[in-house]
Amino acid sequence: MVEDRVVLVTGTTSGFGKETASLLSSKGFRVFGTSRKQSDNQDGIATLRLEIGSDESARTCVAELLQKAGRIDVLVNNAGQVITGGLEETSIDEAKAHFDTNLFGAVRMVNAVLPGMRKRRSGQIINVASIAGTFPVPFEGYYGMAKAAMMTYSEVLRAEVKSLGIKVSAVEPGFFKTNLAGSRQRAANRIGDYDALRERAHRALDESFEGGGDPTKVAETILKIVQNPSPRLHYVIGNERRFVFLKRIMPESVMESQLRKHWHLDD
Repeated sequence: MVEDRVVLVTGTTSGFGKETASLLSSKGFRVFGTSRKQSDNQDGIATLRLEIGSDESARTCVAELLQKAGRIDVLVNNAGQVITGGLEETSIDEAKAHFDTNLFGAVRMVNAVLPGMRKRRSGQIINVASIAGTFPVPFEGYYGMAKAAMMTYSEVLRAEVKSLGIKVSAVEPGFFKTNLAGSRQRAANRIGDYDALRERAHRALDESFEGGGDPTKVAETILKIVQNPSPRLHYVIGNERRFVFLKRIMPESVMESQLRKHWHLDD
C-alpha cells in the first residue's frame, strides 16, 4: 500500500528535493526530508537534520528515521552543490570536498539504508545525477565528473543488489529553474587567462537555467519510478536529452564544435 511506504528524500529545502517530497507526500507516501540546519517540519514534511559530508550525521539521520517509522522503503539521493571554476583554478582540496558532497554523500546514505533493505529483501534507491555527467559543462567540470561517477556508481550498485530485492535508478536532469546556479561555490584561485571564457560560459549557463523547465517534471519522473515495479536504470529528463541520442550518432568533431558554440568558447 502507498500509505505504508516510507520515503527519505535528501536536500528538501528547495529545488528537486522540495518538489519531490511535496509530490510524494500528496500521493500518500510517508515522506521525510533533510536539511543541513534544522530538524523540524517544512511545508508539512517531517525534516531531519543531515550534514551530507559526515558519516556520523548520515548514520544518525537514518537511525532517527528508523526510530520514527520503523523502516525506509525508498531513498532519493538529491542533496548536492556546484563548484564553479576552471579545472586548473580548482584546488585538490576543493575538488575533494565537492566529491565528498556530490558523490560520497549519496554513498553514505546508501550504506546507511542498505542493511535494513537487505534484511527485508525489499527497497528502492533513486540517485539524482545530471545531464552534466554525459555532457560536462566548462568551468563546472568537477560537478560533471561527480555526476558521471554517480551514474557509474548507480549502475554497479544496481547489479550488486538486484538479486536482493532492491531496485536502483539514476535520474539525469538537464537544465531546470532551480536555485542551483545561485548557490554555486566558487573556486578560490582565479587565473586571468580564463576570465573571458569563464564569463561567457557562465552567461550561457545562466541563460540555460533561466530558460529551463519546471522542476516539478523531475518530481513527477521520480514518482513514476517509485510507482513502477520494474524501473529502468537511466531516466534522462529535459530538453537536453536529445544530446544523449546525438552523441551516439554524430561525429565527435561535430559534437565538440556544437558544444563550443553553445558555451560561447570561441567568441
